[in-house]
Amino acid sequence: MYIDTSVVGGYFDEEFEHWTKLFFKTVEAGKFTIAVSEILYTELNKAPDQVKQLLSKMPVEQKIIAEYNEEAKQLANKYLKANIVGKTSLTDCRHIATATVNELDILTSWNFKHIVNLDKIHLYNGVNLQNGYRTIEIRTPRELLNYENI
Repeated sequence: MYIDTSVVGGYFDEEFEHWTKLFFKTVEAGKFTIAVSEILYTELNKAPDQVKQLLSKMPVEQKIIAEYNEEAKQLANKYLKANIVGKTSLTDCRHIATATVNELDILTSWNFKHIVNLDKIHLYNGVNLQNGYRTIEIRTPRELLNYENI
């Protein structure tokens, strides 16, 4: 599953820390493999040190790289052309496009305005289908946890 920057930042955010810490605990336990991208690392360069270091604490075997390539760049631009979000949300589009072209099952985020938003999810997936891609599940970390084990 692909994680965006809000998930990493959520670890240190009062509103999201409980569920984000449980999410990363399940990653450390080997229940999930997370996919990260150069987009995520670029955004993390601007973050406080504790945020930057969080991903380095995750087990290497539970982390893969999702490549941000020309195909993802073109798909992200198609999201913008479809007016799903404005140009200031290009990075959000890049995250979704990267997860889509890398054929990842799920993108997880705490960004309710531009990503984890049912209307927008339908629009992103509509563009995906129009361009020969499958749909992608977009969920919060909380939705991905198995409540029986919490």
